[in-house]
Amino acid sequence: MTHALQFVWNPSHGIDLGFFTVRYYSLMFVIAFGLGWYIMKHIYERENIPIEKLDSLFIYTVFATLIGARLGHVFFYDWDYFKDHKLEILLPFRFEPHFEFTGFAGLASHGAAIAIILVMYYYSKKIIHKPILWILDRIIIPVTCGGIFVRLGNFFNSEIVGHETASSMGIRFIQDKYTPGEAMRLTNINNATEAYKAIESNPQFAPLLENVIPKHPAQLYEAFGYIFVFLILFFLYWKTNVREKLGFLFGLFLVLLWTVRFIVEYVKESQGGFENELGLFSTGQWLSIPFIIVGLILLIRAKKQDPVA
Repeated sequence: MTHALQFVWNPSHGIDLGFFTVRYYSLMFVIAFGLGWYIMKHIYERENIPIEKLDSLFIYTVFATLIGARLGHVFFYDWDYFKDHKLEILLPFRFEPHFEFTGFAGLASHGAAIAIILVMYYYSKKIIHKPILWILDRIIIPVTCGGIFVRLGNFFNSEIVGHETASSMGIRFIQDKYTPGEAMRLTNINNATEAYKAIESNPQFAPLLENVIPKHPAQLYEAFGYIFVFLILFFLYWKTNVREKLGFLFGLFLVLLWTVRFIVEYVKESQGGFENELGLFSTGQWLSIPFIIVGLILLIRAKKQDPVA
């Protein structure tokens, strides 16, 4: 039985400026990077790091996030497809069954995390000349903040949804159930946006809406979890001296954030990958385990060391 509090989610794709539509997903990335720059600016001011060194950090992080996330999706989740469509890895187009602009559909946070760590190694050696753990202990604060907005972007896109549920948390994701083509065909409306609206509110298409089974908003669960992780890291950096122990904050970040991811995976629909071969856990959970283990090791090491300014 459907709970009375369940509601329909059928958002527009973005803010229509007339000549251009700013997609909510893209806007969430812009906000994430903008807030990240703002947070790191204050951190650098506190640490007496020249602000001009922030420019290269920003550029490296943006490219590492986007390229790493894309490659992470390709290799961790959808290599069976991309091994035969290599041009589509870094191009926002699909060539089969017909040419179509898709944008970069498919980004994986595990890939972004690996890429950010790699570029931080270069940045720490060549730009600020500090241990890599020093910059990782600090950049994880804006990274966690950014993760919140990325998951909100996933929610606007009706992607990374959870399993079906009859609980009060269930949401009817119309755009997850019906592709634009299906919505137009089933309603005989030659406009995807209007077709979705008709399914949502036109009594004529009530049977189509009934077929949209409520699902867990896994994106929101993850975003809320990241909020708590962000608040913990933010407080520890600004209000305590644990930042002086190399690797403590980064280790805590790895444990907390990827534990949130591991738990939320239990209510997520499968994202593909190698989970069928390994069994027991989802692909996202298998990928999270090494990060959690490394985080625990860093926490143990940090507790044993003397503070380093």
